[in-house]
Amino acid sequence: MPNPLLKPSELPYQWPDFAHITADDYLQAARTGAQEHLAQIATIVADATPATFANTFLALERSGQLLRRTLMAYFSVLSAHGTDQLREIQSELSGILTAQSDEIRLNPELYARLREVDLSKLAGEDARLASETLKTFELAGARLDAGAKKKLKALNAQLSELSTQFSTKALENQNAHAVLFTDEAQLEGLDEARIASARAAAETAGHNTGYLLPLVSPTGQPVLASLTRSASRRKVFEASLSRGSSENSTLPLAAQMAALRADRAALLGFANHAETVLADATAPSTEAVATRLKELTEAAVRNAHAEADTLRELAGGELNAWDWSYYSNQVLRERFAVDSAALRPYFELDSVLHDGVFATAQTLYGLSFTERFDLPTYHPAVRVWEVFDADGSAMGLYSGDFLARETKKGGAWMTSMRDSAADLDERPIVTNTLNIAAPGEGQPILLTLDETNTLFHEFGHALHGLLSNGEYATLSGTSVPRDFVEFPSQVNEMWVLHPDVVGGYAKHYETGQTLPEETIEKIRAAELWGQGFATTEYLAASVLDWAWHTIEPGTSIEDPESFERETLTNFGFTPGLIPPRYRTAYFQHIFANGYSAGYYSYIWSEVLDADTVQWFEENGGLMRENGMRFRQELLSRGNTRDPLESYEMFRGRSARVEPLLRRRGLVNAE
Repeated sequence: MPNPLLKPSELPYQWPDFAHITADDYLQAARTGAQEHLAQIATIVADATPATFANTFLALERSGQLLRRTLMAYFSVLSAHGTDQLREIQSELSGILTAQSDEIRLNPELYARLREVDLSKLAGEDARLASETLKTFELAGARLDAGAKKKLKALNAQLSELSTQFSTKALENQNAHAVLFTDEAQLEGLDEARIASARAAAETAGHNTGYLLPLVSPTGQPVLASLTRSASRRKVFEASLSRGSSENSTLPLAAQMAALRADRAALLGFANHAETVLADATAPSTEAVATRLKELTEAAVRNAHAEADTLRELAGGELNAWDWSYYSNQVLRERFAVDSAALRPYFELDSVLHDGVFATAQTLYGLSFTERFDLPTYHPAVRVWEVFDADGSAMGLYSGDFLARETKKGGAWMTSMRDSAADLDERPIVTNTLNIAAPGEGQPILLTLDETNTLFHEFGHALHGLLSNGEYATLSGTSVPRDFVEFPSQVNEMWVLHPDVVGGYAKHYETGQTLPEETIEKIRAAELWGQGFATTEYLAASVLDWAWHTIEPGTSIEDPESFERETLTNFGFTPGLIPPRYRTAYFQHIFANGYSAGYYSYIWSEVLDADTVQWFEENGGLMRENGMRFRQELLSRGNTRDPLESYEMFRGRSARVEPLLRRRGLVNAE
């Protein structure tokens, strides 16, 4: 049959026809789309009439739609269900994307034509589109001479290929390091559902006997809080920590990418790669970021050391890194009477989703969700909902892909397969992807409290996409500076245990009993416990990212593990006891997923988040009036105006850091 991607899908909202799309279709459509796009660019350049917004910036915005819809669909599926066939074409498709970007943004005639437009005559979103487009071109090297552009294209192509290799190896290593136990007794501490899941995972992986514990993306593995035997915990921890360090090593790729990024920064006129990232961010300078990381690290490490002393007393002596989560969970149980494993029956997926996540969005923003079963999906586990506004008007589609599998990369994320863009008459299709362990046959899907928090977080990103209300796809939804994009998602986490929300969804899947109020109070009381560890492991990863991306051009890191160790130790961390959330060898955020020199953005955005939570609390909490103000001034705006201007329009002032410091236990609440 004809390639379904070669024309806009006739399914609702242009949902891709996954039932008929093959890997060859993606490749053919991308190749064809790239040719079409360049032909459209040539038409813009060849136009002999005076340059106007319409025949330059707007024409550019509307160009390349075949390539755009192909790559949006492909990369959404690749990360969630990266079959062998899709991974085989990843290098070529990533190369097409990189080459296309270079061909357009380094086109001197096109850049000159854009510069001819009188921007003083533009206003509103037109002015924003023009200024953001020019900035993108200039950061991509549009001002360079021909020789420098040639070097830049070669660097970009090399980095694209290395990023693909890193992503592929990281997934292979995550699957290869899944931990097989031969005796059920070694899993002492896990509940029946988790043991059944481990047995099913072993069978799926081809083991006749045994129990397989797959790894998740971060260093810390959820099972470490429950496994009773220290030897079992150590086996899981060391498997996680060693990914990519020796066999199938990703370390040479990481070092090479960091060096190439530094060289590219120099070519563009920057001191290091981090400077190039901050040129399109809200953080004012590399010094400002480094100072903030240092300030937070000193306080976080002090808290973590105090927590370690408590855990040593509980352990009766030496505290090993693999034992930290286990004894920390014991503190929660004994001091705060909170048992993480015992909470799982209260967080059944459908209840969390429908009666928690969706219900909160309905109360705040007037949204409703109807599941659709008529749209073809790329995997049977994927679910799709149509989203409606308060007046009943259709808004877009929300897709959820929640269960872990070997073809899915680790972690959790949101992507868009369509944007909210009035100019293209396009409505959003947003996806949330998680890695919840698949249950045994006939068992319910039960989440940990952390996974519940993650679902609310990722849905905050989805809301940013769904509620976007602008003209242009380039400025839509989450297309904001990297250190602002996490802000709406972090705000949405505030509703997880909110009194007006938690009682509606946190119900025991067997008895229907609501999570007892005294348990919720204990969870809230326990929230400051463990913040030293959590903040320290996050900051260690941020510092590691910053170190890799502030190296000077011409620097070659010959021993990445020593570089990592020295960086963390010199900054005041103790990586042997609290390793970074991601080590270099499996830090996909910065070496495969576009967060290079941007991992700091979570804590940077959290300043805005904590200040916003305080605003909600001061103004009555879960109310439609509050939700609509947040929606109108922030969620709907995308990048149609400066995001910090949007924040100040919402809050009435700039953000203050004190709410974050109190939340993280880094200062005494006064």
